[in-house]
Amino acid sequence: MPLRKPHISRRRLLASALGAVSLASTSVPAGSSNSAVTAFQYRAPDTDLADLKRRLAQTRWPESATQAGWDQGPPLAKLQNLVAYWRNDYDWRRCEAQLNQWPQFRTTIDGLGIHFIHVRSRHASALPMILTHGWPSTILLFREVIGPLTDPVTHGGAAADAFDVVIPSLPGFGFSDKPKERGWNAARTAGAWAQLMSRLGYGRYVAQGGDWGAFVTTAMAQQRPQGLAAIHLNFAQTMPDNLPKTLLPDQKRAVDAIKTWRQEGGAYLQLQATRPQLAGYLLSDSPLAQAAWIYDIFNGGTGNTGEPESAISRDAMLDEITLYWLTNSAASSARFYREQSELLRGRNNPGRVDLPVGVSVFPHDLPAARNWAPAVYPRLFYWNELQRGGHFASLEVPELFTEELRRCFHAIRSA
Repeated sequence: MPLRKPHISRRRLLASALGAVSLASTSVPAGSSNSAVTAFQYRAPDTDLADLKRRLAQTRWPESATQAGWDQGPPLAKLQNLVAYWRNDYDWRRCEAQLNQWPQFRTTIDGLGIHFIHVRSRHASALPMILTHGWPSTILLFREVIGPLTDPVTHGGAAADAFDVVIPSLPGFGFSDKPKERGWNAARTAGAWAQLMSRLGYGRYVAQGGDWGAFVTTAMAQQRPQGLAAIHLNFAQTMPDNLPKTLLPDQKRAVDAIKTWRQEGGAYLQLQATRPQLAGYLLSDSPLAQAAWIYDIFNGGTGNTGEPESAISRDAMLDEITLYWLTNSAASSARFYREQSELLRGRNNPGRVDLPVGVSVFPHDLPAARNWAPAVYPRLFYWNELQRGGHFASLEVPELFTEELRRCFHAIRSA
């Protein structure tokens, strides 16, 4: 399939070659008016930022928990410090400027407006890759790896390691539209992503995902759209529905971890999977609630140390929290849990994948058992268990995450 490219000015071409991308104000026709790809930038209204600070200043705090630590949620003093910084020192415009340096676009697929970042490498042999975030992340999850993936030479790699990257916002997240009907689960999103890659002119590509992004990426591989060569997951689901009576060590570790998580850390999932509208009411009118909801997940996803700032910077966490707040996407993002829960219907994994699969397991994430992998990934070609990183690996350890994708897809490039 020939590669369809937007009209790019000489100025933008030069900027792209230097690594500083500016957006054109053109749209890209892709066969019909409904398939147009339109350049996009975002600037939060000053009134919205002022309203956020006003709400933070008027926060009504509860009393402290009846025990120390995070067992009942973020400790009062920790959250007060975060909110004080958010109100007095945090600068959304800094994040906004970084976001707008990357080429961003919107297009309509299956009746829904989809937002995405699209950065082409300057290397002609770059392997196209679509990366999908989960919750409580946004496209900002991949901010630290866009440069190393698309411009490897500048970041310690070789030209042969280059990727073109497409990073869409999930339906109901960030700058994508909020679905007005049921059914936008991982399978439907996977179909939309395949259309997106085709619309962008990619005849051969790979896909990557963690959290809900892993379920979308898995669904893409199960649907086997034309052009998808392989996938990489950093949240692999290998546990069978019927557990054997005797478990191997890695299987027992995975079972114990999921049991502990369900008992101690899965409250947000239960609420969002059963009452997403209620989650929206709780979070959409209170920036304190939105911050506490996501801050708690950052702690859990980085090893439950009580110091998530040691793994992800305070600014990076607040960038994600603020983007959820400014786009008012608490309810719409929570609905993905409802839709996916009904799709899975209690199964422990989303099913067999017959395309080539690579897996990276980071130690502070829910573990996957290698001994169960062949049953769900019969064409598993890469598996690596790392010593650092967690659920938000591309933010926590971007250099390791980047190297994992380079190593995983090396064989796919030469296939």
